[in-house]
This record gives sequence, C-alpha cells and structure tokens, in this order.
Amino acid sequence: MTDRTPPPTRARLLATSPGTNLEAFGGVEWGLLAAIAVIWGSSFLLMEIGLIAFAPAVVTVARIGFGALGLALVPRARRTRIAREDLPRVALLGIIWMAIPLSLFPIAQQWIDSSVAGMINAGMPLTTAAWAALLLRRAPGGRQLVGLTVGFMGIAAVSLPELPGVSGLATAETAIGAGLVVLAVVLYGLAANVAVPLQQRYGALPVLLRAQLFALIVVTPFGLWALPDSRFAWGPALAMVPLGVLGTGLAFVLMTTLVGRVGGPRGSIAIYFVPIVAIVLGAALLSERVHPLALLGTALVLIGAWVSSRREGVPAAPAGRG
Repeated sequence: MTDRTPPPTRARLLATSPGTNLEAFGGVEWGLLAAIAVIWGSSFLLMEIGLIAFAPAVVTVARIGFGALGLALVPRARRTRIAREDLPRVALLGIIWMAIPLSLFPIAQQWIDSSVAGMINAGMPLTTAAWAALLLRRAPGGRQLVGLTVGFMGIAAVSLPELPGVSGLATAETAIGAGLVVLAVVLYGLAANVAVPLQQRYGALPVLLRAQLFALIVVTPFGLWALPDSRFAWGPALAMVPLGVLGTGLAFVLMTTLVGRVGGPRGSIAIYFVPIVAIVLGAALLSERVHPLALLGTALVLIGAWVSSRREGVPAAPAGRG
C-alpha cells in the first residue's frame, strides 16, 4: 500500500522545531511581559538596599535561597520529574542564568548605580537573538531584526544620560562594573535559549526549582566566606525577601514561561521595559530628574518591543520545491 501522507512542509517543520516562536503575542504574553519588567526593574533597587549591610556574595545567596524556597512551596514544582538525560542542561541553566549572573550584579553595583545596571541589562534581547542565530544557525527574521535594532537604539538613548562617563565621573572601577554586567547579559542571552526546550517539555516550575537548587549549591560557599564582611540590618534583610521570592522565584518562572510560548529572542523583549521601570521608580521614590533623551529612548523601546513581538511570516518555498 502506498503511503499517502504528504511530506512535511517547511512551515510545519519550523513550527515543530525547538526554539521556534510557537505563539503570537496576545493578552497573556503581554501580561507576562509586564509582570517581568516590574519585578526585575525593581530588583536593582532591592540589591542596592541589600548592599548597605551585606557583602555581594551574601546578597546572591539570599536571593537564590528565597527564590528556591518560594518555588519549593508549589507542589507542581516538586512533583514533576525531569529525565536524567536533561539534568545536565538544567544544571547548566542554573549556572549561566543564576549562579554566575546573580553573583556578578551585586559585585558590579558596588561601583555603578543600580539604574545603570538595569539599563545595561536591557541589552539581553540582542544577546538572546545572537545566541539563537548561532545555536540554530538561522539569522533573526527581518522584522524581528528591525525591532531589536530600534529597541537597542532606545536603550542607548535611555542609558546615555546616566552613564558615569558622560558626567566625567568614570573610573576604572565603574568600567569593571559595567563589564561585569555586560558579561551577565551575555550569559542571560544564552540561558534564554537553553530554557526553551526544557520549559516546553516540563513546564517552568520544575525546571526553575532544580536549576535554582543547583545554583544555590554553587554560590553558598562564597556566601559563607563573605559573612564576616557583612552585618545584620532589618531594612536590607527585609529587602532580600521580595528580591528572592519575586525577583528570583516568580519572575524567572514567568520569563521561562514566556520564552517557552514565544521563543527566546521575542520573549526576551521583556527586558526592554526594565529601564523604564527603573526610571519611574527613581523619579517617584528618589525624586530623580528624567532626562528628555530618556523619554525619547522610552518611546523607541516601546516601538521596538512591539515590532519584535510580531510573528514572522514563513517565506514561501521556491516554485517546484516543498
């Protein structure tokens, strides 16, 4: 008997390949994006408060510890099993998305402002797209590339008035701090792509819980070593709770869910909104002046995010093929 099953089309193959944008942006996706931006946009301020009393390594341990504790309270996160062959990838996610970047940020914020760290962090969509092109050997679509470029221009405009070098206050320490944040953002971009197939297979909760537990094992010795350089204070201690439960627990779940639904490059545009939150918090809570260039950059960020979130059409196959 002849097999009448039609050969898979290019569109069908792309729709089922790992990392493909399986969902269009709708209300759920925009809700996830907004929650991520608000939580992560405020996390830099919370880290700054924690550094008043705690050494950077202690801030990292507290953040990951509270995050893992919050996830462990969810039954689904504990009960879902992950196949043994996927555990190395989960461990890798714990290192490149949590252990190393969440150690680099508090170290860097000893020398640079929290708003500067948040603004540099907004470059994650570009590193995510670059890693996706490298790992999948497929360049971003034209529309997505335009959106990412416009968004990056907006981030540059938002960041420029706040960079220490612009005001003549740059030092070797601020340069090191900025470099550490850039390294963390590069690792974030890789992690966003690694998380996609894991989230699609198991869901966000079990993956994130195990990744954070592995990261906690890695960073705890450094936190214990740094304890003598820390002191207890109620304000910084209380700031660690939302930083961990929300910033490292809930936000990572939301981000993993988002990139699992729409793909790493498009999901990472949530990071574009982080500096906007930082500006609003600075103006509302610290009476910071918002530079007009930052307002222009905010508009470009919104435009770039909207363009990047649009689904790319699958090009038609050449005549006589596919």
